[in-house]
Amino acid sequence: MARRASGYQVEVTEGAIRVRRAGKTLTIPAAPPDAESDEDADFMVRLDDLDHWDAPDDETPIEVDELQKILDAVEKQLDKHGLSVDFE
Repeated sequence: MARRASGYQVEVTEGAIRVRRAGKTLTIPAAPPDAESDEDADFMVRLDDLDHWDAPDDETPIEVDELQKILDAVEKQLDKHGLSVDFE
């Protein structure tokens, strides 16, 4: 499952969402919401974990405006397949 939007390629794998752009990769751990959650989402993503790209670009921080574009691309890709995500 991959999509190119604004230069972002999003791939959903078992247990992770991978976002690629300009030769950099961001692996986002995606977990189902815990049983006590009020959310109706298929996946939960912790925003605090998304501050740098994967190695070898792990010294490159992800700025707030770029993070928003990444989250939009992830949300659109999941929505395309009838899935939802909650960012916490």
